[in-house]
Amino acid sequence: MEKNEKLEQNKQEKSYSLLSRSLLTGFIGGLIWSTFGIILYYFNFSSVGPTSFLLRSWLNAEWTSEWLGDVISIGLIGVISIVVALIYYGLLKKMNSMWIGASFGIVLWGIVFYLLQPIFPNIPPLNDYDKNTIISTLCLFIIYGTFIGYSISYDYQDTVIRGNKLKKENG
Repeated sequence: MEKNEKLEQNKQEKSYSLLSRSLLTGFIGGLIWSTFGIILYYFNFSSVGPTSFLLRSWLNAEWTSEWLGDVISIGLIGVISIVVALIYYGLLKKMNSMWIGASFGIVLWGIVFYLLQPIFPNIPPLNDYDKNTIISTLCLFIIYGTFIGYSISYDYQDTVIRGNKLKKENG
């Protein structure tokens, strides 16, 4: 029987590297969780939102307080999140635990709200926040870290297992 290359079942699926999938996970994670950060801000669970950090700290334009500022902030956080995913990929990809990702999120929260606070002139110091802002943003970062970390670690473990199966089958 002749193989017809035009049939869907005979087409090869494109395989992306683990690193490129991890970077895509970071970008999508940044988009999703920064959107939730904006929702937290709009519903007053948090007194700061992603737009406050990225745009309003350095720009004094009217559009930063509107929907366009939010959309641009979401996109920028998606790009920044690629770097975060690269860091996780480089340091922690072999640790397949939800708690490692959650801890990673807590560390990121500390970096953003404590260490990087001086470069965001529009953002008050950590001790000036109310408990709702601290708890909401900390939970958001924990979920974000868990999403990034567990996704990358699971993908790494799955790739290793598939690679071992192929080695056994071929050799």
